[in-house]
Amino acid sequence: MARYLGPSCRLCRREGMQLYLKGDRCYTDKCGIERRHYPPGQHGQRRSKLSDYGLQLREKQKVKRIYGVLEKQFRGYFEKAERQKGVTGTNLLVFLERRLDNVVYRLGFANSRAQARQLVRHSQVQVNGSKVTLPSFLVKKGDVIQVAEKSRNKPLIRDALEAVARRGLPAWIDLAKEEAMGKIIMLPTREDITMPIQEHLIVELYSK
Repeated sequence: MARYLGPSCRLCRREGMQLYLKGDRCYTDKCGIERRHYPPGQHGQRRSKLSDYGLQLREKQKVKRIYGVLEKQFRGYFEKAERQKGVTGTNLLVFLERRLDNVVYRLGFANSRAQARQLVRHSQVQVNGSKVTLPSFLVKKGDVIQVAEKSRNKPLIRDALEAVARRGLPAWIDLAKEEAMGKIIMLPTREDITMPIQEHLIVELYSK
């Protein structure tokens, strides 16, 4: 499967904002976008005005990079969101928020979504007591997500849990820090997604 293997900070600089792809580093003065707040590349410091299509494309790329989803899977989420009742853009973001790797990150079991995906793939996360190794698994109301017992005291997970207060815990998740366990008390709403995302631009792009 294709995946990006280059510097994460380069992606933040390309989108012109912090995407929080490197965990704790993003909260320090070592953050790439804080040091060089302009797009990467030879012509990065030139001013350029984007067309309507360019704005729509950049918004789609930004959301894909935030959640670590590739194009085929992202379009699949969009088509699923379009078929559901409600606002397509909101439905799309809710699907992305419900991904298991995102929930593991939101709970503070990992410092980044990439690290959360690794925990899931390495069988270190359980849903309702059963091992789940698919980062794209969609959680539902009432699900209990817990770090496997053998992994709960690993320094990486404990350090990540200590830093969860800085990021904040979404209202739709309940966390029992000592047990490294979380529960989905409700499905996320648009108000729970605090990143500056203009989902209507993505809908306009795919609706052409």
